Amino acid sequence: MSFLSQTLSRVKPSPTIAVTQKAAELKRAGRDVIGLGAGEPDFDTPDNIKDAAKAAIDAGKTKYTAPDGIPELKEAICAKFKRDNNLEYTPAQVSVGTGGKQVLYNALMATLNEGDEVVIPAPYWVSYPDMVLLAGGTPVIAEASLQTGFKLTADQLESAITDKTKWLIFNSPSNPTGAGYSREELKELTDVLMRHPHVWVLTDDMYEHLAYDDFEFCTPAEVEPALYDRTLTVNGVSKAYAMTGWRIGYAAGPAELIAAIRKVQSQSTSNPCSISQWAAVEALNGTQEFIAPNNEKFVRRRNLVVDMLNAADGISCPTPEGAFYVYPSIAGCIGKKTPGGVTIENDEIFATELLEDKGVAVVFGAAFGLSPNFRVSYATSDEALKEACTRIQDFCASLS
Repeated sequence: MSFLSQTLSRVKPSPTIAVTQKAAELKRAGRDVIGLGAGEPDFDTPDNIKDAAKAAIDAGKTKYTAPDGIPELKEAICAKFKRDNNLEYTPAQVSVGTGGKQVLYNALMATLNEGDEVVIPAPYWVSYPDMVLLAGGTPVIAEASLQTGFKLTADQLESAITDKTKWLIFNSPSNPTGAGYSREELKELTDVLMRHPHVWVLTDDMYEHLAYDDFEFCTPAEVEPALYDRTLTVNGVSKAYAMTGWRIGYAAGPAELIAAIRKVQSQSTSNPCSISQWAAVEALNGTQEFIAPNNEKFVRRRNLVVDMLNAADGISCPTPEGAFYVYPSIAGCIGKKTPGGVTIENDEIFATELLEDKGVAVVFGAAFGLSPNFRVSYATSDEALKEACTRIQDFCASLS
C-alpha cells in the first residue's frame, strides 16, 4: 500500500521463520511433517537458570531496568569475555538487547548512512542483508564456496572492500553452514582489515560454545588486538544455554558506539525482559558443565546427518566445525524431475517439493545467498533426524 515505507519494500520476511510456520501449519492440518528449519536446541533450559528466573520473580525484580541491561548482567558479560576470550571490557562498553538480532540491528541503525557498504560473506544468516538495507546501507556479498569450506578467503575480502565499506559482518561458527574459522584463517582476514583502518568488524559469535572435534573458537579482537577499538563483539545465551525464547543477546565494543546503540534501544524497545536478564546472569556466572555433554549429542547428530545425506543421490554434504547446521549441495539433483514431472531447477523448488512430497521442512540455499544448497538444523532428536534423512534419500532416489 502507498502509505507504507519505501524502505520496507527493500526487505523480505525471514525465510527461516516462514519455513517453520509452514511446517507448523501442515502439522495442524494433519500432515506428518518433520521440521528441520528452526535454529533452536531441543534441550530444555538448565535448571539452575530457570531457578534464578523464579527467584527473580519472587524477589520482585519485575520492574523496568536500565535500557541496555542491569549492572549485574553487564558485569557477568565482562567476566565472560575475560574468561573465554581474553578481552577486557568495562560495563560502559557493554550493551544488552532482546536477543542477538536486536543488538546487531541497533549497531547498524546507529552507524550506517546512505551509501555506506557492509561486506557480508555468503552463505550468510538470512537477516544480515535485510538489516543493512533497513538501516539505509548497502550489502556487499562476498561469496565463499564449498571448495573453501564455505569460508571467505583473504583475497575475497580484499576484493570486496571499497572506500565506502563501513563494516564487515563476521560469523563463526556459521549459520547456515556450521563452518568455523581457525585462528590462522581468521588471522589472514584480520591482516586484510589492518590494511583498511576505515572498516569496522561486527562479529556474531552466537555459536561460540558449539565447537566440535579439534576446532578451537576464536574471535577477531582476540586474534588481532589492534582491531579492539573498531570491533563490536556480539554474543548471547540463546544457543549454548538453550535459552532461545528468553531473548537475551549482548555486545561489547568502544564506549562511544555502545552509547549510540543505547540511544537506539532507549527509543525503540527499552530494556530486555528483567526476568530474562537475571536468568542470563546465572547462565554466564553459573556452572557450564552441561555444555560439553550437550555438544557430544550435537556431534553424534551431526555425524548421523552428514553420513546419511552423503548417501543420498545427488547430494554432497561437508562436515562442519560447529553450530548445529549442515549445508549440503544439491548440484547433482539440479535438472532432474520428480515423479510428478516437476523439474528441480533450483534449491527453492527442491525444498518445496521435498516438503510437499515427503513432509520434510528445510530452508533453501538461496535464502542464505549461496545455491544450490539447503540448510538442515540437526538440533532435534536422533529419531527425527534419521527419519528425515531417510525421507530425503527416498526423495532424491525418486528423481530422474
